Amino acid sequence: MQNAALDKNTPDISDQSQISSSQVNQTCGFPNIIGQSTKMREVFDLVQKVADCDSTILLNGETGTGKGMVARAIHQRSKRRDKPFISINCGAIPENLLESELFGHVRGAFTGATSSKQGKFELADDGTILLDEIGDMSSDLQVKVLKVLEEGEFEQVGGAKTIKVDVRIIAATHRDLSEEVQKGNFREDLYYRLYVIPMMLPALRDRKSDIPYLLSHFLEKSNQKNDRDVKEITDEALTMMMSYSWPGNVRELKNMVERLVVLKGTGKITARDLPLELKNIHKFEPSANIEISDEGICLNSAVTEFEKALILQSLEKTKWVKNKAAKLLHLNRTTLVEKIKRHHLQPCNI
Repeated sequence: MQNAALDKNTPDISDQSQISSSQVNQTCGFPNIIGQSTKMREVFDLVQKVADCDSTILLNGETGTGKGMVARAIHQRSKRRDKPFISINCGAIPENLLESELFGHVRGAFTGATSSKQGKFELADDGTILLDEIGDMSSDLQVKVLKVLEEGEFEQVGGAKTIKVDVRIIAATHRDLSEEVQKGNFREDLYYRLYVIPMMLPALRDRKSDIPYLLSHFLEKSNQKNDRDVKEITDEALTMMMSYSWPGNVRELKNMVERLVVLKGTGKITARDLPLELKNIHKFEPSANIEISDEGICLNSAVTEFEKALILQSLEKTKWVKNKAAKLLHLNRTTLVEKIKRHHLQPCNI
Protein backbone atom coordinates (compact mmCIF):
# COMPACT_ATOMS: atom_id res chain seq x y z
CA MET A 1 0.00 0.00 0.00
CA GLN A 2 1.30 3.45 -0.85
CA ASN A 3 0.83 5.98 1.92
CA ALA A 4 -1.18 9.11 1.26
CA ALA A 5 0.97 12.22 1.42
CA LEU A 6 0.78 14.13 4.69
CA ASP A 7 0.32 17.87 4.54
CA LYS A 8 2.41 20.52 6.23
CA ASN A 9 0.28 20.37 9.38
CA THR A 10 1.36 16.80 10.14
CA PRO A 11 2.73 16.58 13.69
CA ASP A 12 5.85 14.58 14.51
CA ILE A 13 4.44 11.16 15.36
CA SER A 14 7.00 10.78 18.11
CA ASP A 15 5.20 13.63 19.91
CA GLN A 16 1.74 12.06 19.59
CA SER A 17 1.49 11.15 23.25
CA GLN A 18 2.21 14.77 24.13
CA ILE A 19 -0.85 16.15 22.32
CA SER A 20 -3.02 17.52 25.09
CA SER A 21 -6.78 17.89 25.30
CA SER A 22 -6.43 21.65 24.90
CA GLN A 23 -4.40 21.19 21.71
CA VAL A 24 -7.02 18.82 20.33
CA ASN A 25 -9.83 21.23 21.13
CA GLN A 26 -7.93 24.09 19.52
CA THR A 27 -7.78 22.32 16.16
CA CYS A 28 -11.08 23.94 15.20
CA GLY A 29 -14.06 25.74 16.68
CA PHE A 30 -16.38 22.77 16.17
CA PRO A 31 -17.14 20.59 19.19
CA ASN A 32 -16.24 16.92 18.63
CA ILE A 33 -15.08 17.53 15.04
CA ILE A 34 -11.32 17.07 15.17
CA GLY A 35 -9.15 18.30 12.34
CA GLN A 36 -6.21 20.49 11.57
CA SER A 37 -5.39 19.26 8.08
CA THR A 38 -5.75 21.49 5.04
CA LYS A 39 -8.76 19.53 3.78
CA MET A 40 -10.62 19.81 7.08
CA ARG A 41 -9.83 23.50 7.42
CA GLU A 42 -11.45 23.97 4.01
CA VAL A 43 -14.55 22.19 5.31
CA PHE A 44 -14.63 24.38 8.43
CA ASP A 45 -14.29 27.54 6.35
CA LEU A 46 -17.17 26.49 4.11
CA VAL A 47 -19.37 25.66 7.11
CA GLN A 48 -18.76 29.16 8.50
CA LYS A 49 -19.70 30.73 5.16
CA VAL A 50 -22.96 28.84 4.60
CA ALA A 51 -24.26 28.33 8.14
CA ASP A 52 -26.26 31.57 8.45
CA CYS A 53 -28.08 31.23 5.13
CA ASP A 54 -31.08 29.04 4.28
CA SER A 55 -29.65 27.41 1.15
CA THR A 56 -29.95 23.65 0.72
CA ILE A 57 -26.70 21.78 1.36
CA LEU A 58 -25.62 18.45 -0.11
CA LEU A 59 -23.01 16.64 1.97
CA ASN A 60 -21.10 13.94 0.16
CA GLY A 61 -18.51 11.59 1.59
CA GLU A 62 -17.74 8.00 2.39
CA THR A 63 -19.43 6.24 5.28
CA GLY A 64 -17.88 7.27 8.58
CA THR A 65 -16.53 10.67 7.49
CA GLY A 66 -18.79 12.63 9.86
CA LYS A 67 -21.55 13.95 7.61
CA GLY A 68 -24.05 13.97 10.47
CA MET A 69 -21.70 15.90 12.75
CA VAL A 70 -21.02 18.51 10.06
CA ALA A 71 -24.77 18.90 9.45
CA ARG A 72 -25.32 19.52 13.16
CA ALA A 73 -22.45 22.02 13.23
CA ILE A 74 -24.09 23.93 10.37
CA HIS A 75 -27.39 24.04 12.27
CA GLN A 76 -25.72 25.18 15.50
CA ARG A 77 -24.17 28.14 13.67
CA SER A 78 -27.32 29.09 11.79
CA LYS A 79 -30.10 31.52 12.70
CA ARG A 80 -32.23 28.41 13.31
CA ARG A 81 -29.93 27.20 16.12
CA ASP A 82 -32.67 27.52 18.77
CA LYS A 83 -35.14 25.52 16.69
CA PRO A 84 -35.25 21.74 16.14
CA PHE A 85 -32.53 19.76 14.39
CA ILE A 86 -34.11 16.54 13.12
CA SER A 87 -32.11 13.75 11.50
CA ILE A 88 -33.46 10.72 9.66
CA ASN A 89 -31.51 7.96 7.94
CA CYS A 90 -33.38 7.27 4.72
CA GLY A 91 -31.42 4.09 4.09
CA ALA A 92 -32.12 2.51 7.48
CA ILE A 93 -35.93 2.62 7.39
CA PRO A 94 -38.04 0.28 5.19
CA GLU A 95 -39.57 2.08 2.24
CA ASN A 96 -43.14 1.37 3.36
CA LEU A 97 -42.45 3.14 6.68
CA LEU A 98 -40.20 5.94 5.48
CA GLU A 99 -43.03 8.01 3.97
CA SER A 100 -44.86 8.01 7.29
CA GLU A 101 -41.66 8.89 9.15
CA LEU A 102 -41.02 11.85 6.86
CA PHE A 103 -44.54 13.22 6.42
CA GLY A 104 -46.58 11.68 9.23
CA HIS A 105 -49.94 9.94 8.89
CA VAL A 106 -53.55 10.33 9.95
CA ARG A 107 -55.46 7.85 12.04
CA GLY A 108 -56.63 4.89 9.99
CA ALA A 109 -54.27 5.63 7.08
CA PHE A 110 -53.05 2.02 7.15
CA THR A 111 -53.28 -1.06 9.31
CA GLY A 112 -51.86 -0.24 12.73
CA ALA A 113 -52.30 3.53 12.41
CA THR A 114 -54.41 3.82 15.56
CA SER A 115 -53.61 7.50 15.99
CA SER A 116 -52.30 10.40 13.95
CA LYS A 117 -48.55 11.03 13.96
CA GLN A 118 -46.43 14.02 13.01
CA GLY A 119 -43.63 13.41 10.54
CA LYS A 120 -40.04 14.59 10.66
CA PHE A 121 -40.69 17.55 8.34
CA GLU A 122 -43.43 18.86 10.60
CA LEU A 123 -41.34 18.31 13.72
CA ALA A 124 -38.46 20.24 12.10
CA ASP A 125 -40.61 23.29 11.29
CA ASP A 126 -38.54 26.51 11.61
CA GLY A 127 -35.46 24.34 12.10
CA THR A 128 -33.23 22.01 10.09
CA ILE A 129 -33.78 18.50 8.79
CA LEU A 130 -30.97 16.16 7.79
CA LEU A 131 -31.96 13.62 5.15
CA ASP A 132 -29.11 11.17 5.61
CA GLU A 133 -28.39 8.65 2.84
CA ILE A 134 -30.89 10.33 0.55
CA GLY A 135 -29.39 8.39 -2.34
CA ASP A 136 -31.16 5.28 -1.01
CA MET A 137 -34.61 6.91 -1.21
CA SER A 138 -37.18 5.49 -3.64
CA SER A 139 -38.24 7.46 -6.70
CA ASP A 140 -41.80 7.93 -5.37
CA LEU A 141 -40.55 9.54 -2.17
CA GLN A 142 -38.07 11.65 -4.11
CA VAL A 143 -41.05 13.32 -5.82
CA LYS A 144 -42.60 14.25 -2.48
CA VAL A 145 -39.32 15.57 -1.08
CA LEU A 146 -38.96 17.68 -4.22
CA LYS A 147 -42.37 19.21 -3.53
CA VAL A 148 -41.28 20.21 -0.02
CA LEU A 149 -38.14 21.79 -1.43
CA GLU A 150 -40.00 23.74 -4.11
CA GLU A 151 -43.24 24.62 -2.35
CA GLY A 152 -42.61 24.07 1.35
CA GLU A 153 -45.68 21.88 1.73
CA PHE A 154 -46.84 18.25 1.86
CA GLU A 155 -49.73 16.00 2.86
CA GLN A 156 -49.64 13.32 5.54
CA VAL A 157 -50.12 9.70 4.54
CA GLY A 158 -53.88 9.20 4.22
CA GLY A 159 -54.54 12.89 4.76
CA ALA A 160 -56.00 15.56 2.49
CA LYS A 161 -54.88 18.65 4.40
CA THR A 162 -51.86 20.49 3.05
CA ILE A 163 -49.27 21.25 5.73
CA LYS A 164 -46.85 24.13 5.21
CA VAL A 165 -43.41 24.14 6.82
CA ASP A 166 -40.35 26.35 6.86
CA VAL A 167 -37.47 23.90 7.00
CA ARG A 168 -33.85 24.08 5.95
CA ILE A 169 -32.85 20.83 4.25
CA ILE A 170 -29.42 19.28 4.48
CA ALA A 171 -29.04 16.10 2.44
CA ALA A 172 -26.21 13.61 2.86
CA THR A 173 -25.08 10.59 0.90
CA HIS A 174 -22.08 8.35 0.32
CA ARG A 175 -23.20 7.80 -3.27
CA ASP A 176 -22.23 9.79 -6.37
CA LEU A 177 -25.67 11.23 -7.11
CA SER A 178 -24.67 12.48 -10.56
CA GLU A 179 -23.80 8.90 -11.45
CA GLU A 180 -27.05 7.66 -9.90
CA VAL A 181 -28.93 10.17 -12.10
CA GLN A 182 -27.23 8.72 -15.18
CA LYS A 183 -28.23 5.21 -14.08
CA GLY A 184 -31.83 6.31 -13.60
CA ASN A 185 -31.75 5.64 -9.84
CA PHE A 186 -32.12 9.27 -8.76
CA ARG A 187 -34.34 12.01 -10.13
CA GLU A 188 -32.46 14.65 -12.07
CA ASP A 189 -34.76 17.48 -10.96
CA LEU A 190 -34.27 16.60 -7.29
CA TYR A 191 -30.51 16.30 -7.77
CA TYR A 192 -30.22 19.83 -9.12
CA ARG A 193 -32.57 21.13 -6.43
CA LEU A 194 -30.28 19.64 -3.77
CA TYR A 195 -27.09 20.67 -5.51
CA VAL A 196 -27.09 24.27 -4.31
CA ILE A 197 -24.13 24.16 -1.94
CA PRO A 198 -22.22 20.88 -2.29
CA MET A 199 -19.72 19.89 0.39
CA MET A 200 -17.32 16.99 0.01
CA LEU A 201 -15.99 15.52 3.24
CA PRO A 202 -12.53 13.97 2.90
CA ALA A 203 -11.81 10.34 3.68
CA LEU A 204 -9.48 9.75 6.63
CA ARG A 205 -6.79 8.36 4.28
CA ASP A 206 -6.70 11.82 2.67
CA ARG A 207 -6.24 13.66 5.97
CA LYS A 208 -3.79 11.43 7.82
CA SER A 209 -2.21 14.38 9.60
CA ASP A 210 -5.37 14.47 11.74
CA ILE A 211 -4.90 10.91 13.03
CA PRO A 212 -2.72 11.80 16.08
CA TYR A 213 -5.27 14.42 17.18
CA LEU A 214 -8.16 12.00 16.67
CA LEU A 215 -6.32 9.30 18.60
CA SER A 216 -5.72 11.61 21.57
CA HIS A 217 -9.37 12.67 21.56
CA PHE A 218 -10.77 9.14 21.32
CA LEU A 219 -8.25 7.81 23.85
CA GLU A 220 -9.42 10.34 26.43
CA LYS A 221 -13.12 9.78 25.70
CA SER A 222 -12.78 5.98 25.79
CA ASN A 223 -10.92 6.09 29.10
CA GLN A 224 -13.66 8.25 30.63
CA LYS A 225 -16.50 6.17 29.22
CA ASN A 226 -15.11 2.79 30.23
CA ASP A 227 -13.24 3.70 33.42
CA ARG A 228 -9.87 2.74 31.96
CA ASP A 229 -6.41 4.28 32.24
CA VAL A 230 -4.57 3.80 28.95
CA LYS A 231 -1.96 6.56 28.88
CA GLU A 232 -0.68 6.60 25.32
CA ILE A 233 0.06 4.84 22.04
CA THR A 234 3.61 3.80 21.22
CA ASP A 235 5.41 5.24 18.20
CA GLU A 236 5.48 1.85 16.47
CA ALA A 237 1.71 1.41 16.88
CA LEU A 238 1.09 4.95 15.70
CA THR A 239 3.24 4.41 12.61
CA MET A 240 1.14 1.37 11.71
CA MET A 241 -2.05 3.37 12.22
CA MET A 242 -0.74 6.12 9.99
CA SER A 243 0.02 3.54 7.28
CA TYR A 244 -3.46 2.00 7.30
CA SER A 245 -6.03 3.24 4.77
CA TRP A 246 -9.03 3.28 7.17
CA PRO A 247 -11.84 2.19 4.81
CA GLY A 248 -14.36 2.88 7.61
CA ASN A 249 -12.88 6.34 8.14
CA VAL A 250 -13.15 8.19 11.46
CA ARG A 251 -15.91 5.89 12.71
CA GLU A 252 -13.64 2.87 12.24
CA LEU A 253 -10.80 4.64 14.06
CA LYS A 254 -13.07 5.63 16.96
CA ASN A 255 -14.43 2.12 17.41
CA MET A 256 -10.98 0.56 17.19
CA VAL A 257 -9.58 2.91 19.87
CA GLU A 258 -12.45 2.08 22.21
CA ARG A 259 -11.89 -1.63 21.68
CA LEU A 260 -8.16 -1.28 22.37
CA VAL A 261 -8.75 0.82 25.49
CA VAL A 262 -11.28 -1.64 26.93
CA LEU A 263 -9.08 -4.66 26.29
CA LYS A 264 -5.81 -3.04 27.39
CA GLY A 265 -7.15 -1.42 30.52
CA THR A 266 -3.96 0.38 31.58
CA GLY A 267 -0.53 1.29 30.26
CA LYS A 268 0.35 1.83 26.61
CA ILE A 269 -1.17 0.54 23.40
CA THR A 270 1.60 -1.21 21.48
CA ALA A 271 1.87 -2.69 17.99
CA ARG A 272 1.12 -6.13 19.45
CA ASP A 273 -2.29 -4.87 20.62
CA LEU A 274 -3.41 -3.79 17.14
CA PRO A 275 -5.86 -5.86 15.07
CA LEU A 276 -4.61 -8.10 12.28
CA GLU A 277 -5.56 -5.76 9.44
CA LEU A 278 -3.15 -3.12 10.76
CA LYS A 279 -0.35 -5.59 11.45
CA ASN A 280 -0.46 -6.76 7.84
CA ILE A 281 0.33 -3.32 6.45
CA HIS A 282 3.68 -3.19 4.72
CA LYS A 283 5.52 -0.31 3.17
CA PHE A 284 6.60 -1.55 -0.22
CA GLU A 285 9.70 0.14 -1.55
CA PRO A 286 11.88 -0.69 -4.60
CA SER A 287 13.93 -3.76 -3.67
CA ALA A 288 17.67 -3.43 -3.53
CA ASN A 289 17.84 -6.70 -5.47
CA ILE A 290 16.16 -5.19 -8.51
CA GLU A 291 18.56 -3.36 -10.76
CA ILE A 292 18.12 -1.93 -14.21
CA SER A 293 20.82 -3.32 -16.46
CA ASP A 294 22.29 -1.65 -19.51
CA GLU A 295 19.79 -3.61 -21.59
CA GLY A 296 16.93 -2.14 -19.55
CA ILE A 297 13.95 -3.84 -17.90
CA CYS A 298 10.38 -4.48 -18.98
CA LEU A 299 8.34 -2.32 -16.62
CA ASN A 300 5.07 -4.06 -17.43
CA SER A 301 6.53 -7.47 -16.61
CA ALA A 302 8.07 -6.20 -13.36
CA VAL A 303 4.80 -4.62 -12.26
CA THR A 304 2.89 -7.80 -13.13
CA GLU A 305 5.26 -9.93 -11.07
CA PHE A 306 5.02 -7.49 -8.16
CA GLU A 307 1.22 -7.61 -8.29
CA LYS A 308 1.32 -11.40 -8.45
CA ALA A 309 3.59 -11.55 -5.39
CA LEU A 310 1.30 -9.25 -3.38
CA ILE A 311 -1.78 -11.27 -4.26
CA LEU A 312 -0.06 -14.53 -3.30
CA GLN A 313 1.08 -13.02 0.00
CA SER A 314 -2.45 -11.84 0.86
CA LEU A 315 -3.93 -15.23 -0.03
CA GLU A 316 -1.38 -17.08 2.08
CA LYS A 317 -1.99 -14.79 5.06
CA THR A 318 -5.73 -15.42 4.87
CA LYS A 319 -5.47 -19.16 4.05
CA TRP A 320 -7.00 -18.43 0.64
CA VAL A 321 -10.16 -16.86 2.00
CA LYS A 322 -10.75 -14.48 -0.89
CA ASN A 323 -12.98 -12.02 1.00
CA LYS A 324 -10.28 -11.49 3.61
CA ALA A 325 -7.51 -11.32 1.01
CA ALA A 326 -9.44 -8.72 -0.97
CA LYS A 327 -9.85 -6.65 2.21
CA LEU A 328 -6.08 -6.73 2.84
CA LEU A 329 -5.46 -5.47 -0.69
CA HIS A 330 -8.37 -2.99 -0.55
CA LEU A 331 -9.94 -4.57 -3.62
CA ASN A 332 -13.41 -5.78 -4.45
CA ARG A 333 -13.65 -9.55 -4.22
CA THR A 334 -14.64 -9.82 -7.88
CA THR A 335 -11.56 -7.82 -8.90
CA LEU A 336 -9.32 -10.10 -6.85
CA VAL A 337 -10.89 -13.23 -8.36
CA GLU A 338 -10.26 -11.87 -11.86
CA LYS A 339 -6.61 -11.22 -11.02
CA ILE A 340 -6.19 -14.71 -9.54
CA LYS A 341 -7.51 -16.22 -12.78
CA ARG A 342 -5.33 -13.92 -14.89
CA HIS A 343 -2.17 -14.94 -13.00
CA HIS A 344 -3.25 -18.63 -12.87
CA LEU A 345 -2.74 -18.72 -9.11
CA GLN A 346 -3.75 -21.67 -6.94
CA PRO A 347 -2.92 -23.04 -3.47
CA CYS A 348 0.31 -25.02 -3.29
CA ASN A 349 -1.48 -28.09 -1.96
CA ILE A 350 -3.72 -28.42 -5.03
